[in-house]
Amino acid sequence: MIDLHTHSTASDGSLSPQALVEEASKRGLTALALTDHDTINGLGEAEKTARKLGLHFIPGIELQIEWNQESGGEFHLLGLGIRQPSPAFLEAVASLAKGREERNLEILERMHELSIDATYEEIRALSGGHSVGRPHFAAILVQRKIVKNREQAFRRYLGRGKPLYAPKKGLEFDKIVPLIKESGGIAVLAHPMSLFVAWGRLPELVKNLKERGLDGLEAWHPTAKPRSCKRLEELGKTLGLYITAGSDFHGEARPDRRLGITAGDKKIEDSVLEAIPPLTSIA
Repeated sequence: MIDLHTHSTASDGSLSPQALVEEASKRGLTALALTDHDTINGLGEAEKTARKLGLHFIPGIELQIEWNQESGGEFHLLGLGIRQPSPAFLEAVASLAKGREERNLEILERMHELSIDATYEEIRALSGGHSVGRPHFAAILVQRKIVKNREQAFRRYLGRGKPLYAPKKGLEFDKIVPLIKESGGIAVLAHPMSLFVAWGRLPELVKNLKERGLDGLEAWHPTAKPRSCKRLEELGKTLGLYITAGSDFHGEARPDRRLGITAGDKKIEDSVLEAIPPLTSIA
């Protein structure tokens, strides 16, 4: 098995980069990509551990892309194979970190408006010194006994359209794709169904993105139904895109997602990676 979409404590996962790689090795995975949200801070630790364990490691990232559509949804882009981050790429990622901080402070202000007592220092402490995100605000709500668990925190307070929701700033697709490529990576559209685009419009949209530099499509993701994944795979292959698959593993934050497993409890086979030359050419 392999996995091309995972998260660690460097963003919103519950396992450290080292522990994540160790768990992947324990479960028999032969290759793993770490794709934390808007940060590459965990890649060094993960790669060092992977080398010790003989695991093929793919340094990656998951980036928020600007997506102003009436249908809502969100646009996430995976950068896989980020082995030599360029100065411009690092600057773009830093801008996302700044936007995340502004969003966090807005969420905190909304909490105070609801008379929920909390300080940013408390929330930052829950992140273990890594990127602060909504899961850490959810943890505070659980601690304050306002909700029973993190799932309820998102459903009632932190999800889109809820009292503590604040939109997240993203990067421009046309600007970040060249920076991913100059950093050694490929640009892959993550969980396409999250765009909330009707099937009738999706092929034209993906074709347009390919013409603008998109390299691949994450056809297999646990939030999609297997029949939708097969349809996405066919679309991607028709357009000449690389087809990837991932678990979007987060650990305790999303216990239903398992390393090396994607939609329909399907194991992610080595053949997925073998079909992506840019990622297999470097051991």
